[in-house]
Amino acid sequence: MTVAPSRSNPLPHYPQIHQALKTCLQQAQQANTEQLASLSFPLPMVDPLAVLLTYPQPHQRQCYFESPSRGQAIAAWDALICEHFSGRDRFTAARQTIAHWQPHIHAFPQRPEGPYFFCSFSFFDTVAAAIGGFTPATVLLTRWQVVRQKQRCVLIANVLIRPHSRLAPLARAIAEQVSQLQRLAPTARLRESPGGRDAVAWQPQLALPEGQQFQQKVTNTLAAIHRHELQKQVVAQAFDVTRAHPFRRDIALPRLRSRYPDCYIFSFSGAADSHFIGASPERLLSIRQGRLVTDALAGSAPRGPTPERDRAIGQQLLKNPKEQQEHQLVLDFIVQRLEAEGLHPCYSTPPGLLRLSNIQHLHTPICAEVTPQTSPLRLVECLHPTPAVAGVPMAAACDRIQQEETCDRGLYAAPLGWIDPAGNSEFIVGIRSALIQKNQARLFAGAGIVADSDPAQELAEIQLKLQALAEALG
Repeated sequence: MTVAPSRSNPLPHYPQIHQALKTCLQQAQQANTEQLASLSFPLPMVDPLAVLLTYPQPHQRQCYFESPSRGQAIAAWDALICEHFSGRDRFTAARQTIAHWQPHIHAFPQRPEGPYFFCSFSFFDTVAAAIGGFTPATVLLTRWQVVRQKQRCVLIANVLIRPHSRLAPLARAIAEQVSQLQRLAPTARLRESPGGRDAVAWQPQLALPEGQQFQQKVTNTLAAIHRHELQKQVVAQAFDVTRAHPFRRDIALPRLRSRYPDCYIFSFSGAADSHFIGASPERLLSIRQGRLVTDALAGSAPRGPTPERDRAIGQQLLKNPKEQQEHQLVLDFIVQRLEAEGLHPCYSTPPGLLRLSNIQHLHTPICAEVTPQTSPLRLVECLHPTPAVAGVPMAAACDRIQQEETCDRGLYAAPLGWIDPAGNSEFIVGIRSALIQKNQARLFAGAGIVADSDPAQELAEIQLKLQALAEALG
């Protein structure tokens, strides 16, 4: 898919690319260490998801991260730097990896965004096995990144320059790919496919074989709560599905985006054609220009079939003591963790409602000012896991998760996101998610259990949460 240069068809970006790499090479030679050149090029308005689903090769590592309602999306592929970590210091190691590269990044031209370092973490600091090629911590910088910020699109090309790098072939290869992507961009439009013949209605009986087991786990958790061993426990369940044909991201991701525009749509690739995908409503943190925003999101109810019934359900949720208690535990945890880091969080009370297409949640946005010295990954480490995905007290809840959940959570309910060299970042919690590998899928769902929980109602809640993925995957 490359374009062969010729005298009649020169590569227009070659001179500026070669000059940028030459400048970077001089820095590499002076410091006697490799440098990272990050070059940006304007693109016509393009759908980064369409690029991701049509351009990269299947074996190339890929990431996708989109907030449809904000008009922001990043498609990234072809690993340039990929580091893996495990153990208690995994967040520190990830932070140090990014900090190591920051002084060696040379952007051409200077710009406020990118390059983007993608980070994924598993729920626990070790995993039974690197399921799907996903390790307890991964830091990934790709060679190619297509970024859309509302009405602006750019292509970012990243390349490592060593003291003895040969610039001409590097510059030519980059120029060829840039020209090809710029020509491809006008055709990179993705038709949303919310239904059609590939759509399959939600089948609750998928969950029924595990239903009794799940309700028994809820009953056991309630007994522990009544013994005052903990106040809250999130009970999660994995559902494995195998079908005759491979699961297709080109169907699932557009459907998720179309149906859940207020969620974060994501896709992180591992090994052996495995992808962790989903539509998460939960932002762990966002930092932009020195302002941090995070969310307390806990307490759930279904949407109503009519506007009147929907409003009534929402009002019931706002007044429900059980849901209010669950939400308050999450809010208190986040505020205390941010204050322990020297921040001054601000928020409004009482909570409001975050309405999604099939479910609504109690929601409290929390804001704080941060300094340039604030490490996003340090805050991610402090906030993970929140009571919204683990429980209270944290240590007791996590011990029970490890003892009683038969399936390793992997990336489920764990932090996923990106960081740029300016300290801007966006991390979500990987809920409403599935791990797909060819014709196999593992769907995850969980429910927060407090003293007033009812096992049957909690089972209904996780079935409702699975609906988004089940319909999207078909």
